[in-house]
Amino acid sequence: MPQGDKSAYTDKQKRKARHIEAGYRASGASKKTAEARAWATINKEDGGGNKSGSGRGVKDTKVSARKGGRLGGKATAARPKTARSASAKKAAATRKRRGH
Repeated sequence: MPQGDKSAYTDKQKRKARHIEAGYRASGASKKTAEARAWATINKEDGGGNKSGSGRGVKDTKVSARKGGRLGGKATAARPKTARSASAKKAAATRKRRGH
């Protein structure tokens, strides 16, 4: 398999790489850099292409992408109860005013 050949990657891995690349592009990385980082991320998470060989179907273990969801809510939880309550009341008033 020539260097850069992506035939050993599953459709899901290719899809993930496209989404990761789009994120890097949005952050200001060049097309070439974004693509390289995206595939490096896929290789790190999935251990490379999963399509052929004895490793096919092995569950991904180093998925750093999960980290984001686990971190959610920490900033809100760090705010004082009065601030959270004020935000909730303001949101409720806005919903009521807009008829939602």
